[in-house]
Amino acid sequence: MSQHRTAADASRERILAVATDLFAEHGYDGTTTRTIARDTGLSMATVAYHVGTKADLYREVMLRAHQAERAAVDAALAEFARTAPAEPARAAARFADRYLDFCLEQPHVPALWMRRWMADAAEFADLEERYARPLLDAVRIELAAAIPQLTADRAELAVWTVLWTTHGFCRSMIRAQVPRFRTHLRALVQRELGLDGGAW
Repeated sequence: MSQHRTAADASRERILAVATDLFAEHGYDGTTTRTIARDTGLSMATVAYHVGTKADLYREVMLRAHQAERAAVDAALAEFARTAPAEPARAAARFADRYLDFCLEQPHVPALWMRRWMADAAEFADLEERYARPLLDAVRIELAAAIPQLTADRAELAVWTVLWTTHGFCRSMIRAQVPRFRTHLRALVQRELGLDGGAW
């Protein structure tokens, strides 16, 4: 029985990995169950057996992307909270570094969200409120607590600006220019937050 479970789990994970790549590259609307089955080397019936419908699969892919992003953001926020009281500008830049590193290590996450911003998978409108909004609020609250002069509105717009800029860079033609972009991102974060970066 455990051997059967292991094989079933392996098939499910293979389907999820392939679907993640396809949804990131072509979007939900541009990906078919037939394509997922073809790329996994399984039949459509086997794919459905392991993961349900394409909608079920998409929700699972987005949940996993969110869980990975949430873990990265939570760790970066914990570090920010420890260092911001003494050096808010450096702490904010370090937070941006950590988020950029996450997006570079898991490029499917920014790709999935950018697809959604282009009106992909419109029938899943709840995902922003379930996943994106709580993360945005967590960062905004931590920023406001560490930087007293920062208004809630400015904090929120700063978070969105960093998010859009980082995701756009990770999907751009200049993606190989990480050091150059990192320097730009640090300066952008500090400017948006009204902080004096000083020397690195």
